[in-house]
Amino acid sequence: MEFNEKLQELRKGKGLTQEELAEKLFVSRTAISKWESGRGYPSIDSLKEISRYFSVTIDELICPEEILSAAEEEKQAFAGRTLSFICNTLDFLTVFLLFLPVFGNGKASPAAVSLFGLTGVHSWVRIVFLAVIVLSALNGLCGLILIHFDRPVWNRHRLVTGMVLSVLAVAVFIAARQPYAGIFSFALLVIKTLVMMKLR
Repeated sequence: MEFNEKLQELRKGKGLTQEELAEKLFVSRTAISKWESGRGYPSIDSLKEISRYFSVTIDELICPEEILSAAEEEKQAFAGRTLSFICNTLDFLTVFLLFLPVFGNGKASPAAVSLFGLTGVHSWVRIVFLAVIVLSALNGLCGLILIHFDRPVWNRHRLVTGMVLSVLAVAVFIAARQPYAGIFSFALLVIKTLVMMKLR
């Protein structure tokens, strides 16, 4: 008998709904549904909690092959969360472009200024800079919040959005001849790319 069938049998034996079991195990109802439908395995900590709650050994719950599969799934989930955390943090760091003196003010002044002190460009260019920076930072902040939810699809979409915004930021700053802002954005993009390659 597979783990998903054993879990269903144990749950029904105690007369519990998926919602009630989820509350007892401190997990979401979605997690219970996923485990019972055979679409995934619980983490090692959740397995221990299930074992304790139903007074059975982990060996009775899950066979060695399933344990290996569960461990691999947990490893991938951890790598995904780590990747998301690093990339989201890097996206959020673009907010520093609002305050760091990395923008050239053109012929108006040779000194570098922050975005709010930038006067040597058209106002629409400043608005584009502001939009790119704020969207990137908000994307990172949303991603940091979404990590706490068990929604890998959301994290993947957010990572793609973050990469697109990073490429856009580099293109905008280089096209506007803002080398320092472009280098800062490019460095964040390279770090994110290397992290993604390492953790995938």
